[in-house]
Amino acid sequence: MRRMFLLSVGVLCIFGCNKPSEKHTQIQLGEINEVSFTDVRFNDEFWAPRMEINRTVSIPSAFYQCEINGRFDNFALAGGLIEGEHQGDFSFDDTDPYKIIEGASYALAVKYDPELDAYMDSVITLITAAQEEDGYLTTCVTNNCTRLSRWWGSSRWEKINSHELYNCGHLYEAAVAHYKATGKRTLLDVAIKNADLVCDVFGLGEGQIKYPSGHPIIEMALVKLYHVTGNKKYLDQAHYFVDEAGRLSNGRKPGIYSQDHKPVLEQDEIVGHAVRAGYFYSGVTDVASLQHDRELFDAVSRVWENMAGKKLYINGGIGSRAQGEGFGPDYELNNFNNYCETCASIANVYWNQRMFLATGDSKYIDILERTLYNGVLAGVSLSGDKFFYDNPLASHGVHQRQEWFGCACCPGNVTRFMASVPGYVYATHKNDVYVNLFVSGNAKITLEEGEIELEQITKYPWEGNVEIKLNRAISKEFAIHVRIPGWAVNRPVPTDLYRYVDDEKPHVSLTVNGKTIEVKPVHGYVVIDRKWEEGDKVSLHMDMPVRRTQAHDNVYYNEGLLSMERGPVLYALESVDQPEDFLFNIVIPRDARILSRFDKSLLNGVVVLEGDAFTVSRDSVSGQLLKKPFIFKAVPYSTWNNRGRGQLVVWTPEKAEYAILRPEPTIASQAEQVGGWGYNDQFEPKSSSDLNTPYHYWWLKQGSEESVGYQFNKPETISSVEVYWLVFDHYDVSYRTPESWKLLYREGNTWKEVKNPSGYGVEPDQYNKVIFDPVTTTELKLIAQLQRNREGVSQDQDFKGYSGGIIEWNVNN
Repeated sequence: MRRMFLLSVGVLCIFGCNKPSEKHTQIQLGEINEVSFTDVRFNDEFWAPRMEINRTVSIPSAFYQCEINGRFDNFALAGGLIEGEHQGDFSFDDTDPYKIIEGASYALAVKYDPELDAYMDSVITLITAAQEEDGYLTTCVTNNCTRLSRWWGSSRWEKINSHELYNCGHLYEAAVAHYKATGKRTLLDVAIKNADLVCDVFGLGEGQIKYPSGHPIIEMALVKLYHVTGNKKYLDQAHYFVDEAGRLSNGRKPGIYSQDHKPVLEQDEIVGHAVRAGYFYSGVTDVASLQHDRELFDAVSRVWENMAGKKLYINGGIGSRAQGEGFGPDYELNNFNNYCETCASIANVYWNQRMFLATGDSKYIDILERTLYNGVLAGVSLSGDKFFYDNPLASHGVHQRQEWFGCACCPGNVTRFMASVPGYVYATHKNDVYVNLFVSGNAKITLEEGEIELEQITKYPWEGNVEIKLNRAISKEFAIHVRIPGWAVNRPVPTDLYRYVDDEKPHVSLTVNGKTIEVKPVHGYVVIDRKWEEGDKVSLHMDMPVRRTQAHDNVYYNEGLLSMERGPVLYALESVDQPEDFLFNIVIPRDARILSRFDKSLLNGVVVLEGDAFTVSRDSVSGQLLKKPFIFKAVPYSTWNNRGRGQLVVWTPEKAEYAILRPEPTIASQAEQVGGWGYNDQFEPKSSSDLNTPYHYWWLKQGSEESVGYQFNKPETISSVEVYWLVFDHYDVSYRTPESWKLLYREGNTWKEVKNPSGYGVEPDQYNKVIFDPVTTTELKLIAQLQRNREGVSQDQDFKGYSGGIIEWNVNN
C-alpha cells in the first residue's frame, strides 16, 4: 500500500518582527490551496492592461475565428440544427470553443459583461444540442466525418489518441469555469453527463476500455469536476487514467509520444509530446496530492527534476523538437529550431503550480514565474490578436505571429490562461498566506480563522520594490510567507542547468513596519509569523542588476554563448533595434558594460538594456577578423516581433570565435525554396545531427521518393551542387542519408537529369559534392529515394524504411 506523504517544511518564523522562531509547519500533500482568481484584483501597469486586452480583443477575436472557421457550425450540425458538412481539419477542433468559453468565464467573473454572458449562453446552447443521449460529445464522430477518419476511425473510442478524451477534458474545464463565474449549470450538466459516460466506458472492469487518455488533460479536468461536485468517482477516474499510462493493460505497444511507454512509477525522464507531458504530469500531481500518495509524487518529482535540470529552456519553454512537438535527449536545447510551443509553456505553468501546492517549495514558483513572464507572454502579441505557435530563441527573420492556425490550440489556450493569472499570486495553508508573485492589486484571502485583505503596491517586473499592506486582519496570529525569487539570490533556476557568470551580489532586504527582518529564506520564503494589525506593512526590496547567464557545459548548442536577464525578464536582440539587420555576428563580452532604463514609449512601456558590443566580419583581402564596436539595444524576449518581422537572438557570443559571420549572397541563398525550407540559410552545420539551425526534413515519410527544389529569379549557369544530409533518431521515425538521389534541371517545360554527374554521395557529416556538365536553368529539383527496408536486414514488421532531410544545399556556377 502506498504510504501517506508528509513533507516537513522547516520555516523561519519571526516574532516581534526581528526574532527567529523554532516553529515548523507540517504540510501534507493537498493541504495548500490557491486563492481563486475571483478574489484577486490587479490594478498594475503590467498585467492589468494585458488582461483587459485579453478580455476586449483576444477573446472576441478567438470567438470570431470559431464562427468563420466552422467550429460552432459543427456543434449545430451534430445537434441537427443545420444541414451541411463538418468543417475543419482536426478531430479536436471542438476544444477551441471550450477553451475560449473558459477564458471568457474567467473574464466575466472579473468584469461582468452582459453581452459576453449572452453570447456564451448561445454557444452553450449549440454544445448542449450536439451532445448525444448517453452523454457522448465529439462532433466529428457524431457528424460521421469520414474525411477525418484517420483521426477517429469509424466508431467511438476506436482510436483513443484521436483526442476524444482530450475534447472531454477541455469541456469539463470550461464547464467548471463557467459555473464558478456565473452560477449557471447549463454547461456543467453537459460535462457531468459526459464524465459519467467516461467513467462507465473506461476502467479495469469487464467490458470496459483499458486505455489511458491519449492526449492528457482529462486527468486535471476530472479533478476540477471532483472539487465542484464532491463526487469521488471523478477523482478515482483521474487516478485510473494516471495508472493506466504505461500499464499496457490491453496489450497495446508502448508509446513514448503520449507518455504511455512505462508506468508512471517507473518513469524518470520527460519524453514525448511536450504539451501532453505537461498536462499529464499536472494530472499526476493532482492525483498524488489529493490521495496523499507519496510513491506517485516521488515519481512525478523525478520527472520534474529531469525537466528542470536537463530539458528546460531559458525562457521557461519545453520541447526542443518540431518532430512530434516534443522532447529530444537530455541537454538538447537548440535555439533556431526549438519548438517551445506556447501551449507547452502554459502546461509548464500548470505543472509547477501543482508541484508548489503539493510541497510549499518556491523552487516551483521560480520556474512558473520564468515561464510566465517569458515563454507564455511571447505567445501573444501586445495587440492581443496574433499568436505564436512555437517560440524560437533565434530566428533569421522568417517567424511571424498569426491571427489563427489550422491547428488552433494556442490562441484559445492563451485566452483562458491570461484571464486566470490572478489565481497564481497567493496561496494558503491553514492560517498561513503565501505571496508567490508580485503584482499591484487587492486580494481577499480566507484563512481558517477568518478573512484578511492584502494589498500589493509594486512596479514589478521592472522594479524590485514590493509593499504588502494588511487592509484587514484577524485576531489570531498567522504567518505571511514572502517569496524571495531565485533570481534575487543568484539562482536563475533551482538546478544547475543555468548559472549567472557575473560578480553581481544583489541586495535583498525586508522590513515590517520599518523594522528589519533577517532574510534567510527557507524553501524560498521568509516567513513572518505574528499578530498582525490592520495597516501593517511588509516592504521587500530586491536589486535588479542586469545578469549574464550561461548554460550547463553539456548544452553544446550554447557553447561560448551568454544570455541577459534582469529580474524575472529574459532579454533578446531584435534586428529593428540594431545598426545592421544581421544579428549573429554580434559579440557581447562577458564583462560588457550594460545599462537599463525604462522606455514608456516603446512596446507599451518596457525596461530596455543598452550596452557595449561589437560585430565581427572578415576582411576580403587579408582574411583577418575585423571588429566594429557599437551600442546594442535589447528588449524583453516576450515582446519581440511586435514591430514587424526581423531577426532575433537570445544567446549571444561572448568572444569573436563563437560568432557566425554574415555570409555573402549565393545562387542558393537568393533562390526560392520549392517544396521545402531551411536548406539555403547558409548556417553551416557541425554534423549531420546538428539540429540547432534551420533544416528540411520529410516528416513521417519513410522509404518513399521525395523531392525539394530551387527556383531562381533569372537563368543561372550551374556546374555543381553540395548537399549536407540530415541524420538523427526520433521516437516516431529516424532520419538517415538517402538510399540514392539525383539532380534534375528544368529545360523549357521538361525536367532533365544533369549530364555526367561525378557521383551522388550519401555520406553523413560532410558536404556531398556532385560535379556535372554546366546547365543554364531557372529551376533545380533534387529527388531523393529514402532508405527502404533492405533485403536480409531484420527489421520490425512495421518498419517502412527511414525518413531523411537536408541541412544545407549549396549551388555553384
